[in-house]
Amino acid sequence: MSGDETNTGRRRFLTAATSVVGAVGVGFVLVPFISSMQPSAKARAAGAPVRADISKVELGQMIRVKWRGKPVWIVNRTDSMLETLPTLDDQLRDPKSLEPQQPPYAQNEWRSIKQEYLVLIGICTHLGCSPTYRPDVGAADLGGDVWKGGFFCPCHGSRFDLAGRVYKGVPAPLNLEVPPHRYLSEDEILVGEDEGVA
Repeated sequence: MSGDETNTGRRRFLTAATSVVGAVGVGFVLVPFISSMQPSAKARAAGAPVRADISKVELGQMIRVKWRGKPVWIVNRTDSMLETLPTLDDQLRDPKSLEPQQPPYAQNEWRSIKQEYLVLIGICTHLGCSPTYRPDVGAADLGGDVWKGGFFCPCHGSRFDLAGRVYKGVPAPLNLEVPPHRYLSEDEILVGEDEGVA
């Protein structure tokens, strides 16, 4: 075997070995780079659906859960709360919920799947403050006898009824938003996912 043949064989081997090592190196560089483009586990969890146990929510009581960094309210409405809803239509900006602030299955008088449970995102549609739950009928600071209970935004005075519908003459332009949700059982709601099924 001559020296030229040995050198050519050695060159081919070294070229192939260098190519393999280079390809592995490129892989080690690209994997973290590509992985950094994926959302973090924390970011994925922030948008994930949230389960809410409603088994111990008493009549008239509201509980809070957090979904996508937003407060979500779940209210167990009493019969008297539900009875007031149709009597307020002439005082509300969008009483029939024609604006798309809720999924189709919540575009009804109660703005909910089950009339007793109201599920809302607790952010005012004016400038993003968080209204307070004021179920007290006839509250003097909210209009006395005309106040049938609901939500009041202390930032700029917007008022919403117990279906999250906005009153006329307040800064908020829209009803409070109803997030996608569904019932997993009689005692549990999944907020953030509805799979198109109520």
